[in-house]
Amino acid sequence: MYQHRNWQGALLDFPVSKVVCVGSNYRNHIKEMGSATPSEPVLFIKPETALCDIHQPIVIPTDRGEVHHEVELAILIGAPLKQANEQQVAQAIAGVGVALDLTLRDLQAQFKKAGQPWEKAKGFDGACPISGFIPAAEFGDPQQADLTLTVNDQVRQTGNTRDMIHPILPLIAYMSRFFTLRPGDIVLTGTPEGVAALKPGDALTVSLNQHQLSTRII
Repeated sequence: MYQHRNWQGALLDFPVSKVVCVGSNYRNHIKEMGSATPSEPVLFIKPETALCDIHQPIVIPTDRGEVHHEVELAILIGAPLKQANEQQVAQAIAGVGVALDLTLRDLQAQFKKAGQPWEKAKGFDGACPISGFIPAAEFGDPQQADLTLTVNDQVRQTGNTRDMIHPILPLIAYMSRFFTLRPGDIVLTGTPEGVAALKPGDALTVSLNQHQLSTRII
C-alpha cells in the first residue's frame, strides 16, 4: 500500500488522499495533442488508489489501448487550503517530487469526443507512480525546475516548470476555490511535450533537477 515518503525513502507523517491534477498546462503539449488553450485551468482528480511508489516496477493495463506517460512536477500539501491566496499556498507546500500521470490515451480520446469525463482514463489503479518528496525548504524554486523522462535510454520528455501557462502558486490557489486541499493531498502541475506510449519491458529514468531515479514497466 502506498505511503508518502521523502526522497531517501523515509516515511512522512501525512495521510494519503486525493491527487488534484491540471491538464493542458504547457503550450507545446497542447499543440502536440491538437487541443485548444483553455482560458482557465482544466482540473481533474485521481483517487488515492491511483498512487504507487515509482521506485517499484510499474504495472500498466494491457487491454485498454495505449498507456501514455506524462512526467509532472508534484507538490505535497502540508496545511489546509480553502479559498487560499498565493502566500498561503507558498506556506502550505511541504515537499516537491516528480510523478507520472499515466493516461489511457485511446479511452481519453473517446471520452473527449463524447464530451464525457476522463476519470476512467486517468484514475485507474496505479495511474500515478510518484517519487518521494524533497522538503520545500531544501528544494529551491519549484517554478524553475527541470523535468526529464528517458525511456530505454532515449529522451522522451524534457521541460522546465517556468514554461507553465498557470504557475504553481496561482494554480493551487485556483484549485482551492473548488476543492479544499488537506495535508497529504498531492497536486500535479501538468506535463511538457513528448508524451508517448509505454509497453512492458520499458526502462524509465526520471530526473528532477539533479535528482534522478529509475524504474521499469511490467
